[in-house]
Amino acid sequence: MPLSFAKESESYTIQRITGKDEVRSHLRNLGLVENETISVKQSIAGSLIVEVKGVRIALNKDLAKRIMI
Repeated sequence: MPLSFAKESESYTIQRITGKDEVRSHLRNLGLVENETISVKQSIAGSLIVEVKGVRIALNKDLAKRIMI
């Protein structure tokens, strides 16, 4: 399921990242890689604040739907 459907305060494992190479590269540079644990801290109007490796990252809904958990 896409990260955009994840519940707040839950942890998930990233299974796959979809999209064009530049999108996948951008997400990888943020630390969002397959088999990494990601937790949703807050959801605001479709955008998410997530935590990966102890760092909080804001993702818009278009990026969040590219991350499969």
